[in-house]
Amino acid sequence: MPQRVFVTGLGIISAIGSNVKEVMDSLKEMRTGVGPLTRIDSIYKDDIPVGEIRASNRELLEEVSPSAGAYYSRTALLGLIAARQAFAQARFSDSGNLRTGLISGTTTGGMDRSEHFYQAYLKDNHKGRIRDIIGHDCGDSTERIADNLGIKDFLSTINTACSSSANSIMLATRMIRQGKLDRAVAGGSDALTLFTLNGFNSLMILDKQPCRPFDENRNGLNLGEGAGFLVLESEASVIRENKPVLCEIKGYGNSCDAYHQTASSPEGHGAFLAMKKALETSHLAAEDISYINAHGTGTKNNDLSEGNALEKLFAGKVPPCSSTKSYTGHTLGASGAIEAVLSVLALQYGWIYPNLNFSQKMNELSFTPVTGFSAGLPLRHVMSNSFGFGGNNSSLIFSKC
Repeated sequence: MPQRVFVTGLGIISAIGSNVKEVMDSLKEMRTGVGPLTRIDSIYKDDIPVGEIRASNRELLEEVSPSAGAYYSRTALLGLIAARQAFAQARFSDSGNLRTGLISGTTTGGMDRSEHFYQAYLKDNHKGRIRDIIGHDCGDSTERIADNLGIKDFLSTINTACSSSANSIMLATRMIRQGKLDRAVAGGSDALTLFTLNGFNSLMILDKQPCRPFDENRNGLNLGEGAGFLVLESEASVIRENKPVLCEIKGYGNSCDAYHQTASSPEGHGAFLAMKKALETSHLAAEDISYINAHGTGTKNNDLSEGNALEKLFAGKVPPCSSTKSYTGHTLGASGAIEAVLSVLALQYGWIYPNLNFSQKMNELSFTPVTGFSAGLPLRHVMSNSFGFGGNNSSLIFSKC
């Protein structure tokens, strides 16, 4: 019989806070982290708002205090901060024969540093600091986090665009259920870069105002940066270590609709299949879901696609749902894990988050997102959606213990 999988630790850093407590305060106060771009020198800094973490790389480096002389990209620094928080809450013991893995999702890798190299190199091929590109590949941040935490049994890096860290959590859950790992640190990290800012702007899907997911007048997304990690453990590991648990990962589903390189199918075929599979693996019915943390980017295509999928899956009776990207911005490869952390907090405290900036229902949909913060609700099962470019769609279900 497959092992049950529990969450025992959470870690997060985002535009609304550098740890769980700060993030919780922002959520309760309905305080967004989306604002002017200050850290990157871009021609769009006065035009395009982002969910930016104000700390510089040097300040982040001082917080994590790595070994003298070690080099970290911003993606690795953010990931390490969040992973260490989750690691600490889970009270990891060094008990020898518990097989431990680290699975991390990212899309930008060390691009924030390599951009500096190429800017100098293209002007003069005798210039540019080589050490700025040694952390460019996506796997570098995973390896540096693992080294810092002392995890050696299994490492993997996932890049499936904006579903990356949701898939990291899904893979870790499956490996624990199949008896291949006893516990895992799973999540993801992404930093803001010129490449992603310019790339998304070229697609004409960035809003020059704070994003408005599921609003009739939505006009695009706000990019963000951050990291989220969860510690997942088997039931046997939890019992052996006598640990408190935060919730159970009950279900997961993934699909790839291959409709378009960047757009989702308007009917939401892939999103529907991912959510349906998550319900099937959890052995739950649609009416069991208490709250949905939607992918909800604020783009014309995505919100229509996801909305249609929700209408179909829940037969027109969509449970309370909202997009927390109006708080954090769209953190790309980290978004699935950041929103997984928020989903676990929702279960713990009975919270439902507001869809900030919403004003008008979409004409094509029958439901409207939640617009006010609620606490103390009897939530039992929370669904978290993450849909990426290329039609890679993932859905996770977290359940109260």
